[in-house]
Amino acid sequence: MRSKNSKYSDFEGLRAQAVALRREGLSRRQIRDRLFVDNNDILNRLLDGEPAPEWTKRPNAKDDLRAKARELRLQGMTYDRIQLELGCSKSSISLWVRDLPKPPRRTREDASAIAKRGWEATLQRRETERQETKRAAAEDIGTLSDRELMMVGTALYWAEGTKDKPHARRESVAFVNSDPSMIQVFLAWLDLLGVDRGLLHFRVLIHESADVTAAEQHWAALVGSDASSFGRTTLKKHNAKTVRKNVGSDYRGCLVIQVRKSADLYRRIEGWWYGIVEASVLGGEYSSPG
Repeated sequence: MRSKNSKYSDFEGLRAQAVALRREGLSRRQIRDRLFVDNNDILNRLLDGEPAPEWTKRPNAKDDLRAKARELRLQGMTYDRIQLELGCSKSSISLWVRDLPKPPRRTREDASAIAKRGWEATLQRRETERQETKRAAAEDIGTLSDRELMMVGTALYWAEGTKDKPHARRESVAFVNSDPSMIQVFLAWLDLLGVDRGLLHFRVLIHESADVTAAEQHWAALVGSDASSFGRTTLKKHNAKTVRKNVGSDYRGCLVIQVRKSADLYRRIEGWWYGIVEASVLGGEYSSPG
C-alpha cells in the first residue's frame, strides 16, 4: 500500500523547488498550490530558513498609528482630539509627538477654522485609505477559473434569484437586482453555463416618479441590448409620505432577468447549491429539502 506521505519521498528535491519559488517572491500559499503540498508541517520544513518576501510582510500597526498621530498633531490637534480620532492612549501619543512644537493658543474663530481643515484632511485620508483597501482586495482576487465562477454564480443566484417553494412551485430562473456589477456577474455566469442569450427576457422595475426612459436605456446598454426589446416596465406606485433615499439622477431601479425554458437549469442550480453546502459546511451529511 502506498504510504500517505509517499509523494514527499524526494524531500530534498521538493525542498529545492520550494526554496527556488520562495526566492522568486512567491508566498507560502502560492508555493503550496504550485507544489501540491497540503501538509503545513512539511511546508514549514521545506521553507526552513528562507525569509518571507518583503511584499508579504505586514507593516507594524504601532508605526502606522504613530505616523497618523504626528500628522494630526502638526494639524494643531490636542491630545484629546488625537485620542478620539485614533483610539490610542494619551501616554502613547505623548511619546510619539513630544518632539513636535506645541500648538499655539488660538481664538475660538481660529480654532473652528483649523478644526474644520483638520476634519477635512481626516475625511480625505480616510477616503484614500478606504479606496486603497478596496484596490488591494480586488487585486487579491486575480483571475477566476471556470470552476470558481461556477460556484460564485451559484451562490449569487441562491442569494438573489427566485427560488422554488413547496407552497409555490417556481422552477424557473429569474434574477432581480439594482447593482450593475451583480447583473454583469450573473450574465457572465449564464454565458459560462452555455445559456443562449436569446432565451433571456429583460424588463425594468422602478418607481413611477423616476426617469423611466433613462433607466431603460441604462440597463439596455449594460446588457448589450435595445430598450425596445425589453418587456413592459413595471412601475411601483409613488407614496409621497415615504422618505426614500434612491431619488437621485443615478437611481435606475432594478433589472429583472428571466430565462425562458429554464426548469432543468433551475433544478441543476439548486443541486449545485446543496452540493456546495455539503462540501463546505456539513461534511457530506446533508440531505437537501425537496
